[in-house]
Amino acid sequence: MFNLMKTAILMAAITALFMAIGSLLGGRQGMMLALIVALGMNFFSYWFSDKLVLRMYNAQEVDEASAPQFYGMVRELAQRAGLPMPRVYLIDEAAPNAFATGRNPQNAAVAATTGILRVLSERELRGVMAHELAHVKHRDILISTISATMAGAISMLANFAMLFGGRDQEGRPANPVVGLLVMLLAPLAASLIQMAISRAREFEADRGGAEISGDPQALAGALQKIHRYAHGQVPMEAAERHPETAQMMIMNPLSGGGLRGLFSTHPSTEERVERLLAMAAGR
Repeated sequence: MFNLMKTAILMAAITALFMAIGSLLGGRQGMMLALIVALGMNFFSYWFSDKLVLRMYNAQEVDEASAPQFYGMVRELAQRAGLPMPRVYLIDEAAPNAFATGRNPQNAAVAATTGILRVLSERELRGVMAHELAHVKHRDILISTISATMAGAISMLANFAMLFGGRDQEGRPANPVVGLLVMLLAPLAASLIQMAISRAREFEADRGGAEISGDPQALAGALQKIHRYAHGQVPMEAAERHPETAQMMIMNPLSGGGLRGLFSTHPSTEERVERLLAMAAGR
């Protein structure tokens, strides 16, 4: 219920941002048009955003015949977690990473890069996939997928506002400085919304994943390995093209610093590892 409330708040906040940008573009008419667009985007995001994200990463669905070991691992972990079997996808990327998506546990999917299968041991990979299934169990996946889709839409709308200008409430051309501010601040506001919902849930998914796999140390080791690759400049090209989806990953895949680092959607790897090792010591 709490995550459903957070999803409703997120959708309301995104709708308000759409209306503000629409007002800049076309006054009251623009604001009403933006409201209609936002409602349409909310509907689309709820039902289809998981498919859109998987398509962004060119994820290929696998089964027991095409990826027997990996598929069997996910099935075993899903059974341990008391979850329906999710759809399983592989992404042809050298950078090690993984994410979960879908609107509920009955319509969930988990995806992993081919790089993570090469880099991690079987024990560590179990920890990562258990983490993703914990997101499914906690019903994090809807809000993360919707926020990724809507953040991208806000960025595009803000760029449109900058390129084509806008009108104030009286129909006069809007101040170009205001247009520039919208272009800069609207994506930033979307990132702040994503950040607010992402950091706490990663700690919870680490804890839940460790409980599902029964091996907190394996997940800690996996996070340390993925961190080294992410900071060793092994780029995840699809994430660089769609940075709004970075908050869905088990580890932030984006290269570079600046605002991307300042407004990171993930807690520090060191703190995550420290909590997992403390959990292991207390078992």
